[in-house]
Amino acid sequence: MVIKNVSLETVCGITSRLPDSRLPEIAFAGRSNVGKSSLINVLMNRKSLARTSSQPGKTQTINFYNINDTFYLVDLPGYGYTNASESVKIQWGKMVEKYLHQSKKLQRIFLLLDIRHEPSKNDHIMYDWMIKSGYQPIIIATKLDKINRSQIQKQTNLIRTALKVREGTEIIPFSAKTKQGKDEIYEILDHILDTAES
Repeated sequence: MVIKNVSLETVCGITSRLPDSRLPEIAFAGRSNVGKSSLINVLMNRKSLARTSSQPGKTQTINFYNINDTFYLVDLPGYGYTNASESVKIQWGKMVEKYLHQSKKLQRIFLLLDIRHEPSKNDHIMYDWMIKSGYQPIIIATKLDKINRSQIQKQTNLIRTALKVREGTEIIPFSAKTKQGKDEIYEILDHILDTAES
């Protein structure tokens, strides 16, 4: 995959109507501060298209990025932000659920998890909900540069076991700092889009 053109085309808030997309959509989900904005910036070869912040919970909208006018990369709001009020958390949840249920063009979902830690309660809820909704999420284990190479297999096995992931589920270790995992994600994106077109 070669990224030529990227634009933030649509931003949907809690009361917004979802766009009637003409292109395939690939969504990225993960809890607050898992490094989703950094991952998206690396994939799009941009430094600050997706805004990163030291303050978790920055993304409070569903953002549709038009990539090469061939697909939409859909950035979902981070979940599990502890400082958000309960009413805001409920609204975020409803917004994401609405999108996942109503999108007619959604092809696959990438679920981001921090490779350093066992999946949280919210991670379990999101993964189980995706499975029950008929999606087979691809897992990206972020912050790879924060652990030793000798720990990679152990930590990916921890994620696989803790979530009881389905056999054949891909878990891709990724580092926004070293770009490790970027090419593997590109290959998967190419495969998804090739399948969507056929």
